[in-house]
Amino acid sequence: MPQQDGQIFVGASRNPDDSLNKSEYLTLKFGNRHGLVTGATGTGKTVTLQVLAEGFSKAGVPVFCADIKGDLSGIAAKGEPKDFLLKRAEEVGLKPYDFEQFPVIFWDLYGEKGHRVRTTIAEMGPLLLARLMDASEAQEGVLNIAFKIADENGLALLDLKDFQALLNYMGENASELSSKYGLISKSSVGSIQRAMLVLEQQGAEHFFGEPALKISDIMRVSNNGYGQVSVLAAEKLMMNPRLYATFLLWLLSELFEELPEVGDPEKPRLVFFFDEAHLLFNDAPKVLIERVEQVVRLIRSKGVGVYFVTQNPLDVPETVLAQLGNRVQHALRAYSPREQKAVQTAAETFRPNPAFKTAEVITTLGTGEALVSMLEAKGAPSIVERTLIRPPSGRIGPVSDAERQAVINASPVAGLYDETVDRESAYEILAARAGKAADQAAAKEDADSTGGWTLPGFGGDKPAGRGRSGYQRETVMEAALKSVARTVATQVGRALVRGILGSLKR
Repeated sequence: MPQQDGQIFVGASRNPDDSLNKSEYLTLKFGNRHGLVTGATGTGKTVTLQVLAEGFSKAGVPVFCADIKGDLSGIAAKGEPKDFLLKRAEEVGLKPYDFEQFPVIFWDLYGEKGHRVRTTIAEMGPLLLARLMDASEAQEGVLNIAFKIADENGLALLDLKDFQALLNYMGENASELSSKYGLISKSSVGSIQRAMLVLEQQGAEHFFGEPALKISDIMRVSNNGYGQVSVLAAEKLMMNPRLYATFLLWLLSELFEELPEVGDPEKPRLVFFFDEAHLLFNDAPKVLIERVEQVVRLIRSKGVGVYFVTQNPLDVPETVLAQLGNRVQHALRAYSPREQKAVQTAAETFRPNPAFKTAEVITTLGTGEALVSMLEAKGAPSIVERTLIRPPSGRIGPVSDAERQAVINASPVAGLYDETVDRESAYEILAARAGKAADQAAAKEDADSTGGWTLPGFGGDKPAGRGRSGYQRETVMEAALKSVARTVATQVGRALVRGILGSLKR
């Protein structure tokens, strides 16, 4: 039997004469050294992802992955003994070949195909929010000021209406705030507000709010000792690829900020699969890529393994690529100059095998076949091998709607995230302060116009504008902002601390 303790059976490599060579494994001790699964569409990446996810789950390691096409949901159902699966199991020496279902928690930003998953504006932070709305440098500066005001004053930014309220009075009081925080352009504030409206139209309002996702709920272990597999339904989410990439990046940053250092454990505490990884890096500013590289490098010591899944190894920056020790390379096409470069790049990242030329083999691999190199003794990469990937134990293909709903109903987080909670936050706080300030201003204006006192039923018909004292009533937002600004200096001690990617440190 190829399965061994402390290892995940990936498949069997072949000799040049097509005879069985040896079994290929991913060693759990090196599972937190990250990995890369690449290959053209239709070459078997999703099945490889499922095989790895099943292996980690069976070893008691929780898994988080996105289901881009719906196919990965089949991991929640028991596989069926089809001829092509049994044939592959025999070819790779998988005996016995057991079919089983794995413990799955379905998640969905829209709450349609899984439990609602949310975060708050405050937890996301200015850097990722700027990435989400493709903000300019000036707009990102305004976003940083907005978060600073909110953090220092205990203004909870939970959802989009909270942030819109904050932006409103920043725009109306740009001059006053600029003297304290730096230039705040009204045009930049207006551009951010328009971008927020676009995000709302694209469905981002489903993502921001409470109850926010607790990291502990994607790090569960089932009663039978298997790691829970958290599957994010991403078919609809992929219509807004920037939101998809920003959400996964936020989740990665939350793991980094919340989890304690554990060094190099015998197996990962969590494995995180980042499918369609090119969406994270496409047009990303340099500072974001640098911080992603830093998180990937450091999160290993938190016991988290990050596995990027993408079509082309060129999709991942070299600084990040260098951190990925476990690699599975499915077939690549080599028609265009860029594709030829990708093949050469992929070949150069492997430890050479004298039995074949890596660059040539990459273009001739069959479906379900891959070049595999995993970390072995002392963390060194193994010699690359041409490998037949083993068949999964769960179902290949999607579950039905009824099967999905049954899994959701029996979920360990059922009822925890499905109803939205709208507690008092920045919107309500600012509205209350503004109302109080407006009432005080009205009372002062009435007092000025009647010599200091007003009889019941009199003095209420004075037109708005400048009174005899020269006082002009503040707008609601102006009054609220001044109330906030006066307390900033005394509230610095309450300021929140943000991490590498701008998410809150707890």
